[in-house]
Amino acid sequence: VQLVESGGGLVQPGGSLRLSCTASGFTVSRYAITWYRQAPGKERELVAAVSSAGSSTNYADSVKGRFTISRDNAKNTVYLEMNSLKPEDTAVYYCNARSLNMQYWGQGTQVTVSS
Repeated sequence: VQLVESGGGLVQPGGSLRLSCTASGFTVSRYAITWYRQAPGKERELVAAVSSAGSSTNYADSVKGRFTISRDNAKNTVYLEMNSLKPEDTAVYYCNARSLNMQYWGQGTQVTVSS
């Protein structure tokens, strides 16, 4: 049972990245999925979340209008599309899967926004 994030990297300000969070050993459609990020010296913060049904999403104010969370249940994957990236978006991004009685974390993927 694991969650694996991918898609991070180095991008210039104004650029885009798409992060993936792929589950194995469990069905991601039964879980609410949240993307968090943690920058050096800062606490982990919520970036975006989607309900298990996919009908409800929530975003941090700092990313509203730039980031989009979506899920592809056929691929057992949740995505975070990130546009108009800023240097302050630099962080390790983690995905979290949560149900009533279970929770899983991925290992994180580094996103660096720099010219």
